[in-house]
Amino acid sequence: MLADHLARLPRLELVPTATPLEKLERLSHHLGREVFVKRDDITPFALGGNKVRKLEYLAADALAQGADTLITAGAIQSNHVRQTAAIAARLGLGCLALLENPIDSHDRNYLSNGNRLLLDLFAAEVELVANLDNADQLLAEAAERLRAAGKRPYVVPIGGSNALGALGYVRAGLELAQQIKHSGQPFAAVVLASGSAGTHSGLALALEYALPGTRVVGVTVSRPDATQRPKVEGLLQRTAELLDIAVPATLRIELWDQYFAPRYGEANAATLAAIALLARHEGLLLDPVYTGKAFAGLLDGLAKQAFAGNGPLLFLHTGGSPALFAYHSATAI
Repeated sequence: MLADHLARLPRLELVPTATPLEKLERLSHHLGREVFVKRDDITPFALGGNKVRKLEYLAADALAQGADTLITAGAIQSNHVRQTAAIAARLGLGCLALLENPIDSHDRNYLSNGNRLLLDLFAAEVELVANLDNADQLLAEAAERLRAAGKRPYVVPIGGSNALGALGYVRAGLELAQQIKHSGQPFAAVVLASGSAGTHSGLALALEYALPGTRVVGVTVSRPDATQRPKVEGLLQRTAELLDIAVPATLRIELWDQYFAPRYGEANAATLAAIALLARHEGLLLDPVYTGKAFAGLLDGLAKQAFAGNGPLLFLHTGGSPALFAYHSATAI
């Protein structure tokens, strides 16, 4: 069984219990279609979010290697960097964060509030870089500098998205499969944001093993299908190899790439409308970078009748609400 393969790999237990699967009652009535949400925005660590599931495996590996510092990279408002810094603080490790400004913002809130503020609270060292187009090289160079200074660094990839990190969402996918079975609901699709690909790859792999035929729709947040698909498929293959299993021949990667414009980290009108809709109907907060765009895709898919039948939809809420404070002017709609 897939769970047996997963159990052989060490992890830190930072998400000790299943996150809830909830029906959005008022929104479902408003839309005329039942919508459920998997609440990975409330994972019990550092204001929640999906990255902590990946870091359960990556941080365990860092400790096993005797690391004293975690190095990672992302945007100034990166949820992943925020959660990596928090776990470093919890484990008594240093943290170096390489940060880019992908939208070239000069807004004070973007530069110093939200996730960026939390990095200071977690005592992370921050290094600004022009861009992360060559992120692997920048991370390797930073690690070498730390080694020369007598440190023992461990590189955590952007988004925590390598095969080891993706195991977090293999585990989450098995958790979700059990919740789906328990609910008795014939879900028409699972919809999620697809970015660095670890969440999408791990979840799709687990669900195809546990609930074959489950439709998983990844709404891209930073790139078109042509460049996102190789990332998802490649990571899917590497994760399966790490688990010593085969990728099911029936597994289909579905990507919707119409919703990430104008670019990563910059919200569009549909994103802001989705954030407002969910906030005003359910008191539930999305973010402008990932979940707002993904939920905008879900809403447009409903409008275009892209979900067959009348079965309910399931949205994976991957967190990110601290970024709302960095996009204050953009989200005040």
